[in-house]
Amino acid sequence: MAVFMTVLALSIASLQFTTVANAQDSENAELSTIVAKLANAKKFDQTIAIVKEIAATGTPEAVIVLQLLTDGNLRTRKSDKLVYAVVKEGKLYNIFDPITAEAKGQDQSKNLKKVRVNNKLRRQIRGIIGNLTLAAKDPDDRMSAAQTLIANPDGNMVPALEAAIAIEQDANVKQKFEIARLASILFSKQSDDIKRAAIDDIAATGSREVLALLGKFTAQTEGDLKTKAEAATAEIKSSLKLWDFGQTILFGLSLGSILLLAAIGLAITFGVMGVINMAHGEIVMLGAYTTFMVQEVIRGSAPWLLDWSLAIALPLAFLISGAVGMAMERSIIRHLYGRPLETLLATWGVSLVLQQAVRTIFGPTNKEVSNPSWMSGAFELGQMSITWNRMYIVIFALVVFAVLLWALNKTSMGLQMRAVTQNRRMASSMGIKTPWVDALTFGLGSGIAGIAGVALSQVDNVSPNLGQGYIIDSFMVVVFGGVGNLWGTLVGALSLGIVNKFLEPYAGAVLGKVFVLVFIILFIQKRPRGLFALKGRSVDQ
Repeated sequence: MAVFMTVLALSIASLQFTTVANAQDSENAELSTIVAKLANAKKFDQTIAIVKEIAATGTPEAVIVLQLLTDGNLRTRKSDKLVYAVVKEGKLYNIFDPITAEAKGQDQSKNLKKVRVNNKLRRQIRGIIGNLTLAAKDPDDRMSAAQTLIANPDGNMVPALEAAIAIEQDANVKQKFEIARLASILFSKQSDDIKRAAIDDIAATGSREVLALLGKFTAQTEGDLKTKAEAATAEIKSSLKLWDFGQTILFGLSLGSILLLAAIGLAITFGVMGVINMAHGEIVMLGAYTTFMVQEVIRGSAPWLLDWSLAIALPLAFLISGAVGMAMERSIIRHLYGRPLETLLATWGVSLVLQQAVRTIFGPTNKEVSNPSWMSGAFELGQMSITWNRMYIVIFALVVFAVLLWALNKTSMGLQMRAVTQNRRMASSMGIKTPWVDALTFGLGSGIAGIAGVALSQVDNVSPNLGQGYIIDSFMVVVFGGVGNLWGTLVGALSLGIVNKFLEPYAGAVLGKVFVLVFIILFIQKRPRGLFALKGRSVDQ
């Protein structure tokens, strides 16, 4: 029944998205006339002739009717001599129009005569269905047909696939057709030499989907061909191990870029002022909720701008989060310099206030933040699948890092920040207003946390608990890389991201993080200042 309902769903979908309604009605009328002939077919030769007429219409509905016939779900009602699709329900059958899926009531089994097919006829119909789907107008339909033939190869489909390859314009579909052709050759009656060449070509693809194909072929053959297929399988598995290694590194870089975005603002505030800001994660959360609000406004007033929502949200998130950060520094933190325990407790209290404020305003449930069209989907790189949203976040993280590095090294504000970091008293004696440097630095770090929230909204749930998942990781990255050192933060974030992804398959996500934490604890026993320690009189003392 599930197969039948799927077929009906495909039928309804094909009807809903037709562009020329009148032509569709005409085609359906012609197809209905041909299908009705099945009621009078007495012999299998007559049935196959009618099947060829159905196929000649070339419509999506013809594929559906043929599939229903193959599955034994077509019956003739004795009262009106018409052919219907049927689904059994208890002692009765629900009957439908096989083309439009329109319900036609119920009837008893004794009033319905099955349209008979045998195994030979089924094989012929499957071949005809294959030819129809290989020539479908939609590339996705052709791709699906190719994948079906790879999973269930049919030696009789070789000529049809060769013809489809000759006229196919889509490179990706053509590649799948070629693999399907090679698969069909393996299960055809062609010579062993041709099959050996096909095995070599299949092994050259190095793709995962052919492993099951070669396994099925190995189980059904003997001798030299079996040995060659086993060798090809081993060769593909060896190649895939290298691709899996590269895929793990890419996943690690993706995770590392997220950690970099979450930690880079903390590296600035912690490095310049030595403030342990436990509300940093909640400031990241504010950036994510800013993105949510921007998308809500756009959906209500200008839906065509939705693809630009992230570009609009970035400056707003920077300003809002930066303003909250400066307000925290001016109202609370500036009174607690030199008192790290009190600062930790105060900022933890602020984090609770921000979480509760968000729960009160937006509610405790996750909020939907959609991906722009240009960040949706994935692309293939060899045997690796890479999602566009993760790739763009990696690029975005590196751009933010580069801009921040330029600002710290090439601007007056950056010079003052570095001076205060290295020797606060000397910087103050040279006329630098260290309190304002502190405020602006805290605002800058918080603003960057806000734009990190914009990026994180694309890969994580936007909820009041968003920041809690990143605060500990952010501190680990900063301590491991070296407090206040941006290069250390970059190396630390990417390193921890990659290590985490290599540990997860063996230890699990939680235990993997525990191992990383233990490593960092042991590491800072040997290098308390991290990988890249800042130099300066105050630090040296």
